[in-house]
Amino acid sequence: MAGDNLNTVDALIAHYAAGILPEPARVLVAAHLELKADNRPKLVAFEALAGDLLEKIEPAPMASRNLRLEQIFLSREDERKPIQSKPARPTNALMPRALYDFVGFEAEDIPWKTKLPGFKEYVVGDFDGFEVSFFWIRPGRAVPAHTHKGCEFSLVLDGAFNDARGRYGPGDISVADDSVDHRPIAEKDRPCIGFAVVDAPLKLTGSLRQMIGDLIG
Repeated sequence: MAGDNLNTVDALIAHYAAGILPEPARVLVAAHLELKADNRPKLVAFEALAGDLLEKIEPAPMASRNLRLEQIFLSREDERKPIQSKPARPTNALMPRALYDFVGFEAEDIPWKTKLPGFKEYVVGDFDGFEVSFFWIRPGRAVPAHTHKGCEFSLVLDGAFNDARGRYGPGDISVADDSVDHRPIAEKDRPCIGFAVVDAPLKLTGSLRQMIGDLIG
């Protein structure tokens, strides 16, 4: 499965460098690297490692040589076409460029739908076996305790949340799988807004009393 062995941020960046992430996860990591400059050296190191490994691979004969050459020449013709400039964006845009290019709108245009009191969501759609969505959590609101039947990657865009593992602020990625049982709580000063990529439904946990309290907010 595409989500296997992606249980750390470093693993995500390594797969990103190798070009083998599913598209929504690739976009999430690209947005993370825009927001967290201190992680870009890791990407450079992984890319260098991948280059070293490629140099050690024995070359193989090219299949369909003439067809490959024709495709290369056609791609060069496409490169000579005028490049359309990208639309100007607000200097204080909340959405990283990679994420904006993927969804096609700014954060203030997200068509939120209330899922629970104090919790809003917008499901973008399914891509490469992953459900892609945005989430909005009211300040101080706890998301019901849950674990994961698969993997979940969450990128914080604004605000922050805390769980038993620590604090996640703008640019941070939370990586969770079936070994993680957590109850994220948005910090009290502002809403927590994020982008989530999941490959399986969540499973609610915790006591019945806590679950009811978290569901009604």
